[in-house]
Amino acid sequence: MPLTLPQLERHLFKAADILRGKMDASEFKEYIFGMLFLKRCSDVFDQRREEVMQRELTACKTDAEARESAELKRWYGQSFYVPPKSRWKYLVNEAHVDVGGFLNRALGGLESNNSSLAEVLEHIDFSRKVGQSKIPDIKLRQLISHFSTYRLRNEDFEFPDLLGAAYEYLIGEFADSAGKKGGEFYTPRSVVRMMVRLVKPEQHHSVYDPCVGSGGMLILAKEYIDEHGQDGNRAELFGQEANGTVWSIAKMNMLLHGISTADLRNEDTLAEPQHAEGGELMRFDRVLSNPPFSINWGTADTNRGGQAVWAPKFRAERFRYGEVPLGAKKADLMFLQHMVSVLKDGGQLATVMPHGVLFRGGEERAIRAAMIEADLLEAVIGLPANLFYGTGIPACVLVMRQRQGNHSGKPSERQGRVLFINADREYFEGRAQNHLLPEHIEKIANTFENFAEVPGFSAIVSNAELRDNDCNLNIRRYADNVPPPEPHDVRAHLVGGVPKSEVENKAALFKAHGLDALALLVERDAYYFDFRSELTTRQAVKNAIETYPGLVAREQEVRDAFDAWWQVHSPRIIALAGAPGLVGLRNDLLHSFSAALEPTGVLGRFQVRGIVAGFWDDAKYEFMTLMARGARGVVDAWRISIRTGIDDDQSNGNPLGHKLVKLLMGDFVDALAELEVRKAELDSQIKAATPDKVEREDGEEAEPSDDELAVDDAQLKEWKRQLVALKKEVKAKEQGFAQRLDGAVDALDDAGAATLLLAVLRNDMQAILDRYVSAQRRQVIETYETWWDKYRVTLNDIEQDRKGAATELDSFLRALGYV
Repeated sequence: MPLTLPQLERHLFKAADILRGKMDASEFKEYIFGMLFLKRCSDVFDQRREEVMQRELTACKTDAEARESAELKRWYGQSFYVPPKSRWKYLVNEAHVDVGGFLNRALGGLESNNSSLAEVLEHIDFSRKVGQSKIPDIKLRQLISHFSTYRLRNEDFEFPDLLGAAYEYLIGEFADSAGKKGGEFYTPRSVVRMMVRLVKPEQHHSVYDPCVGSGGMLILAKEYIDEHGQDGNRAELFGQEANGTVWSIAKMNMLLHGISTADLRNEDTLAEPQHAEGGELMRFDRVLSNPPFSINWGTADTNRGGQAVWAPKFRAERFRYGEVPLGAKKADLMFLQHMVSVLKDGGQLATVMPHGVLFRGGEERAIRAAMIEADLLEAVIGLPANLFYGTGIPACVLVMRQRQGNHSGKPSERQGRVLFINADREYFEGRAQNHLLPEHIEKIANTFENFAEVPGFSAIVSNAELRDNDCNLNIRRYADNVPPPEPHDVRAHLVGGVPKSEVENKAALFKAHGLDALALLVERDAYYFDFRSELTTRQAVKNAIETYPGLVAREQEVRDAFDAWWQVHSPRIIALAGAPGLVGLRNDLLHSFSAALEPTGVLGRFQVRGIVAGFWDDAKYEFMTLMARGARGVVDAWRISIRTGIDDDQSNGNPLGHKLVKLLMGDFVDALAELEVRKAELDSQIKAATPDKVEREDGEEAEPSDDELAVDDAQLKEWKRQLVALKKEVKAKEQGFAQRLDGAVDALDDAGAATLLLAVLRNDMQAILDRYVSAQRRQVIETYETWWDKYRVTLNDIEQDRKGAATELDSFLRALGYV
C-alpha cells in the first residue's frame, strides 16, 4: 500500500507533538526537518545499495565483494552517499545514550560526504540546550522510533512529490504555531500563488528570491511552469537567505521536492549579495520576494578614522536611485533597489512591501521619484490586513519591470502609466488570519493582465499625475474602494414603503438571479413600493425568494451548464493516468468552464474562474496520484487515508463522511445513520421517563409526580433492552466498517475506479459551485431583509407601540394604587 499525503502529514505532525511543550515551534522545527531529511536520505541510499549489490551478485561477485563494492561512492552520483554511522539502521540499533551526539554525527557524516550539502546540516544541533537543559535521550529515541514507522522511498509514495508536499504542509503548520516568528520563513501560499501569476515564469527563465525563506516562492514558480504545460525542472532557480537555519530548511525543501539544481546561498543579501560572476552581479528574468519589513539599513557606526563601517558590496550598482540614512529602520526600498538591479533588461519582479514605502517622505520619497522617472513601476497592489504571519498590518505588492537599455521595459501601452489595484477588501476571514481565495487571486491577476480600470477596484495613473502628487503612491488616493453608504430614505422611515430608487439600484443583481423585484413588492405610489400583504414576517420574505420560479430556474440553468461542461471535459482528467505531466489541463479547464458558465449570468467572471482554481487547488494531489498510479491508485489512497484515520483514532471527523464512503457505501452509511437515529430516540425516551429526583427543602428526596410516572416499569425495561441491542448492532457495524470498505474497493475494476473517481471529483466541484451560487442568492435575500429592517416598522408604528405600552403601564400602576 502506498503512503498517502494525509498519512504522512499526520505522521509528521505526531513527530512534532513529541517535542511540543519542551520548546516552541520556532525552535524545534529544525529537528523535525533534520530527522525527516536524514531518514529520507538513508532510505534512498539503502534502495540504491540493494540495487548495486544485486548488480554485483549478477556479475558473479561474492556476497562480501558485492557489499564492499556497494560502499563505493561512485555508485551514488544521482543521490546522496550515506556513511555507515549516518544510516538509519545504525541509529536505531546503537543510539541509546547521548542520542543527540549520535544524531549530530550522523548529520555531519552525511554533510561531509556530499559536497552539495556543504554547511546545510551544520545548523542543526540535537545537543543544543533548550532553556536549562538539552532534549532528553528518551525524547530523541521516541523521535527515532516514530520516524522508523514508514519507509521513505519513491516507490512507497502515492505520487512522486509526496515528500515535498508534506514538507510544505509541515512548514505551514510550524509558521502557524510560531506566530510572529513564522513570518521570518513563510509567506502564505495564496499570496505566493498570486505573485507568481503576476510575473508568469516560463521554463527558459531564471527566477531569483533574495530573501528566500523556506523556498516557497521558487517552488511555486516551478509548479506554475509545470501546470502551464512546460518543464519546471528546466527553469533556473536562485535564492539567498541571511538566517542559516532557515537557509538549511530551504535547501532541504528543494531537495525533498526533487529540485537538486537550485542555487541557494546563505548570507545577508543587502551586505553580501552572493550571486555574482566575473566581478558583476548576475541578472535574472524574474524576481519574487517577501523581504523582512523595515529592518535596519546597515549601521551608522564608524571606525576610528570616522569612516562608515557599513560597506555593502556592489553599492553603486545596486542603489543608484538613492539611499536611506544608515542605521534607519527603512531598508525596504534598499531591498527593492537590489531586486531591480539584478533584473535582466525587460525582466520583471513582484515583491511584498509594507505600505509605508508608498508615501513616507525624505530619502524614500526621492527614491520613489527616481524609480517613477525611470518608468520602472508597473503596478501597486494593496492587500488585505492580517494576511501575513507576525503582523496584522496590511501590505502591498509592487510589480516592476527593468528598462530595455535606454527605454522603458514595459509594454508600449503601459509605458508612462501605473496600475493601482485596491484589493484590501478581497479576502476570506479565517479564525486567526485572513486568506486570499482563488476568486480573489483571479480578480487581482486578471485585472493586472488586462491592465484594466475597474470602478471601485483599480485605476490607471500617469507618471505625470504621480509627480504632481509628490510621488505619493497611497493606493486609496487613486483607487478608492470604500463602499457607498447604505441609503436611508427619511420619508420611508416615517411612513413606510421601499424607495423605487433603491430597488432600481439592485436591478442587475435581481436580473442575474432571475428574480422579478415586483414578485415581492407592490406599488404604493410613484416613488415607493410596499411588501406584498402576504409577506408578514422576515422569514416569509426569505422563503418567497428561495421558492420564486424564476430564481429556481436560473440556478437550475447554472447546474445544467455545469453538467454539460463536465460531460465534455471530465475525460481529460482520466486521461492524466500515466501522463508525464499536467500538460496544460488547468488552463483548459479554466477557459472552457468560464465559457460554459459565464453566459448564465448568475456568477461573475472572477467567481467562475475562482471555482475552477479552487477545485484545482483541492484536487491537485489527487491528479498527481492519478498520473502516477491511475484511478485505482487514487481510490486506494483514499481508502488508506480513511483506514489510517480509524487506526489512529483521529480521522479528522467521521470516516463515514469521507467522500469515497458516501458514494461507494451509501447503503451502509444510511443504514448506520438510521440505527443512530433510533438509538437517540430510545435514549431520549428513557431519559424523559426517568426524571432526576428533586431534593426537598427539608433535605428529603421528593417523589416524582404522577405525570412523570406515565411510563410503567415494564415499558421502561423493554426500552432499555432495545437500546442495549441497538448499541450492540451499531458497534458491530462500526467494527465491520473497515472490512466492508476493503471489500467495496477491491471489487472495483479499472473502469469502475475511474467512474467512481470522476463521480467524487464532480461532487467536489459541484459543492464549490453550490457555495458560490448560495452566496449570490444570499446577497439577494439580504437586500430584501435590509429593506424590511429599515422600512417595515415606521415612525407611526413606533409611536403606536409606545402609546400602547404607556397605556398598559398606566393600568398596572392604577391597579397597584400608585396613581
